[in-house]
Amino acid sequence: MLQTAIITQRTNDEPDTEEIRRLTEAAGARVLGEVTQTRPRDPGTEFGAGKVEEIAELVEATGAETVVVDGELTPRQTVNLEAELGAHVIDRHRVVLEIFARQARTRRAQHQVELARLRYRLPRVREQSDEGALNRFTESGTPYYDLLDRIDELERQLAELPSVAEQHQQRRREDGFDLVALAGYTNAGKSTLLRRLADDLSLDTDRHDDLDETAAIEDRLFKTLETTTRRATVEGRPLLVTDTVGFVDDLPHWFVESFRSTLTAVEDADAVVVVADLDQSPTELRRKLETVHDTIGENRPPVVTAFNKADLVPSEERQQRVETVSDLAPNPVVLSARFDASLDPLTQTLLDVLSPLERLEATVSLTDETMSVLSWIHDECVEVDVTYDDEGTSAHVDVSGKPASIERVRARLDEFSVQKPIRESKQTEAD
Repeated sequence: MLQTAIITQRTNDEPDTEEIRRLTEAAGARVLGEVTQTRPRDPGTEFGAGKVEEIAELVEATGAETVVVDGELTPRQTVNLEAELGAHVIDRHRVVLEIFARQARTRRAQHQVELARLRYRLPRVREQSDEGALNRFTESGTPYYDLLDRIDELERQLAELPSVAEQHQQRRREDGFDLVALAGYTNAGKSTLLRRLADDLSLDTDRHDDLDETAAIEDRLFKTLETTTRRATVEGRPLLVTDTVGFVDDLPHWFVESFRSTLTAVEDADAVVVVADLDQSPTELRRKLETVHDTIGENRPPVVTAFNKADLVPSEERQQRVETVSDLAPNPVVLSARFDASLDPLTQTLLDVLSPLERLEATVSLTDETMSVLSWIHDECVEVDVTYDDEGTSAHVDVSGKPASIERVRARLDEFSVQKPIRESKQTEAD
């Protein structure tokens, strides 16, 4: 756990420490100072020799326990800097892990954090280890091989750990819900969009009893590893909308793999809404969209791109920015999740990409049992139209719903021995 830190940054351009400061503070550290340098990278210590000495003096003067480097350090650079500075040295990726560790609540999330930490430590422990000792004790007895054993154990435990969320998702899909995942970078506006879509939330809601803090609207870089799922109803069609963990710049492969299961909400969805911040340069917009698309893979569900924060972009520039990434987002929706009075353009586009509903017509005799069935059908299907004959002895039912829902309706009609659905009767006659 971080307590006090010096933040450092080496760059080829103009230094900007705002994000690494916010990351460090989000990880729980009190920032005691900062040092920046504009020059090419030093292969041994990242910084030049004079700057390393300056950092060491600041560490001694402030008593900081940790030096945070805004960038990715090699294992050798980490070991060399710790020897020179007399303090614990971590890079940007390790800071992100600290933030996730502070928010990991479930057993799965805690295992994922530990796995990522060990994968980060492994090459650094090897760098510090005596190569001869590693060759002599390859089975056990060294920190390096102990880490390998623990990584294997965690991977096995994660593979065997049942996912309650996935079980719930499957049951909801069987109950007729479409599953929609919100994906995108942190602070793109996914959580705000979730609140606008959810049946039981609004932008004025400060806190909901079972609302995970992923859906907090506050402008923060990270909040949790957990996803948040809420029910939404779009033109009578029931949806489950999941706000997934936000993407972050420059995360290494081992990091993404450690948290791979957080992407299951995207992989299992019926549609994905990629939320992108329109208030950034076309270059940044393209880079982030490419990263999101690459991460969620080629075999992803249908994608709707929502360019958010349009209220921050002059109207004459909006279309120009959208056109620069038209190859990545051919039919995007431009919106302001916070200020638009209606989200109809987005919800209509979403409905267009979801699998079409199936339709079933039937004529049933009216009894106490069938009246109960008709009441149940109203809850099961998206669209229900019931017309009664003049004598009040039968009713014509015309319903639309998810294929699974339609199958249950058909089975229920058969169960109560009411008149067969019209479509089935016609097929029987044709046979």
